[in-house]
Amino acid sequence: MGLLDDLENKAISSVTRGGGNPLVSQLLQMIQQQPGGLSGLVQNFHDKGLGGLVTSWVSTGQNLPISADQIQHVLGSTQVQELAAKVGISPEVASSQLSQLLPTIVDKLTPNGQMPQSGNLMEMGMNLLKSFETPGTGAA
Repeated sequence: MGLLDDLENKAISSVTRGGGNPLVSQLLQMIQQQPGGLSGLVQNFHDKGLGGLVTSWVSTGQNLPISADQIQHVLGSTQVQELAAKVGISPEVASSQLSQLLPTIVDKLTPNGQMPQSGNLMEMGMNLLKSFETPGTGAA
């Protein structure tokens, strides 16, 4: 793991301790744990034949939609089941919600169509978590 990967992982880790939407927090942790972090996740989409889809999320244009089945294909059923268990929902609901959340998260973490500089990742992640907070879950 390179220095930039280490910095990215530390930034995401500190962000995910903050609260907000639990599935978003778990998704950010999952991205952190991917080999290569966000870049590794994007590469995984390319490896699974969905490079055009994830490229639309990274680019500055319209985000193409992803289905719950495609989420299962890329992330794997085990990873989806683990995410679901951590937030107390069924894997089917998790896949459905991830299909809505993941394009937005990748889009927000890749401003200007580029992978983030590690120094900016913590601030971007904090802002992202705040944008997904549900009423009544924020700090008092």
